Amino acid sequence: MINNKKNFLTPKGLDELKEELEEIKKVKRPDVVTRLSAAREMGDLSENAEYTAAREELAFIDNRIDELEMLLKQAVVIDDKHDTHAIALGSEVELTVNGKKEIFTLVGEWEADPMEKKISHESPLGKALMGKTVGDEIEVDAPAGKITYKIVSIK
Repeated sequence: MINNKKNFLTPKGLDELKEELEEIKKVKRPDVVTRLSAAREMGDLSENAEYTAAREELAFIDNRIDELEMLLKQAVVIDDKHDTHAIALGSEVELTVNGKKEIFTLVGEWEADPMEKKISHESPLGKALMGKTVGDEIEVDAPAGKITYKIVSIK
């Protein structure tokens, strides 16, 4: 199955994925292969917990390598010199909600991290923000009801 979906990444996000792939290929995978080989030499594989664990970890690592390679192959780097008039991927947006200021960065779904205030352009808030300008108000449906945000600034 061919997946032609584009994966939007900031330059920093692209570098982080490349570093993770490099780390997995050059450090983690060889370590697990060494553990697997050592476990194989212990004898009866049917009752060898270390062999089973190493084999499962190697399968997980190989799947992650495949996933990262596909992500990087389909990566579209977000231009960090974007227009600050309207919200787009890569924009840092200051909002007010219930009198409280919040700052979010709009990123592709693979970089989204709510704890770091990085929201996906595919999330309900991200979708509502795309293309909006300073002064606009948006409403987003949330489990607790509708939340109204006002756009204060765009960087």
